[in-house]
Parts: sequence; C-alpha cells; structure tokens
Amino acid sequence: MQATRQEILDYLRRESRATVKELGQLLGLTSTGIRQHLTVLERDGLVEAHEERGHVGRPALVYQLTEEGDALYPKRYGELANLLLGEVRDVAGPQGLQTILRRAAYRFAEPYQERLRGLSLGERVNEAREIIHERGCLAEVQQDGDQWFLSQLTCPFPNVARENSSVCALDVDFIRLIIGVDVRLTKSLVRGDGCCTFRISRTQPASARKS
Repeated sequence: MQATRQEILDYLRRESRATVKELGQLLGLTSTGIRQHLTVLERDGLVEAHEERGHVGRPALVYQLTEEGDALYPKRYGELANLLLGEVRDVAGPQGLQTILRRAAYRFAEPYQERLRGLSLGERVNEAREIIHERGCLAEVQQDGDQWFLSQLTCPFPNVARENSSVCALDVDFIRLIIGVDVRLTKSLVRGDGCCTFRISRTQPASARKS
C-alpha cells in the first residue's frame, strides 16, 4: 500500500469519516492530490463517499471505509472463538459442545429456510450454492444422477477450523438444514483436500431439531 493512501485509511479507521479538506490538512496536500488518492482507494473498493449536507453551502463529500477497507485491519475473532470453544468443551464436555454447535447451525440456517421452501432438491442445492456465495465463500455444484456434490472452495471459519475441527460439524448441519436432506462430508479442507464437498442424495428429509 502506498504510504499516503495508508495514512488516509488509518485516519478513516480512527475517525470513522473525513472530508477532502480534513485529509488535506492532515497530510499537507492539495484537494486535487487528496482526490487522486481517494479515487484509487474507491476504485479498489476500500473507501466510499456520500454527500453530507451542512447548515450552509453545497453538500460535502464524506469518505468512510468500506467493509473491504475495514477488513484490512486485523480482527482477532478466530482467537476468541478458539478460546470460547475450548472453554465450552472444558465446562460442558464434547457432547455439550456438539449440542451448542448444532444449535448455532440452526440459528444460521433459519433465515434461509423459507427462501428454499417449495423448491425441488436440485433447485435447493443450487440455491445453497448462492447462499454460500452471499456468505463470502466460493462454491460450485456438480450432479451425478440422483446425487449432487456441493463443493465449498473456501472455509467460512479458517482460523477456527485449523485448531477446532469440531466447527466442521456446524457447517455440515448448516448445509443439511437449508437443503432439507441429510448430507455427508466427503472431502475436507481441514484434512488437506482442495475443498469441503458435501454429497447430497434423495433421502429422507433432515431433522430440524436444535438439540
């Protein structure tokens, strides 16, 4: 990252917002110079602008970090999740941890279930792929007769799964619940495969239980 642009991002991270004038005063640059840097950052999807009307005069453009820009700064969610999973396992035991992960899968799946209601199994599998995309992961679907293979190419919990593979069961339950039939994990990123692949067959509907 070019130094001036990094300073702009750092300022927006600290202050949440800034105008061209404020950034020019901070960095000792002209408005034109600041706008050139902001144009590059906007193009890269790291900042965005919106108009903010003051008491007088024309509305000013106010710049903020996008989600992508904010994601450049480290988050220690994985460390916290691993710590909490370890504590749950110590207090409640492996079975208690499994129950909590199953309930979490139900919570994750619940907002999507109505969206898939009434679709054929093949349509639900393809819709599940779109849901995975919406949740920030890459996925693809292949069909072989009455079976489908839903491959998730990126892990939704990479920093957690490396230390606590138990969260893989959460992902399996999530797919099971949104598709509505039992699924089997045949490949796993944690095991060194190139993807997590879920095999889906025409079976009895999956249970919607939370525990």
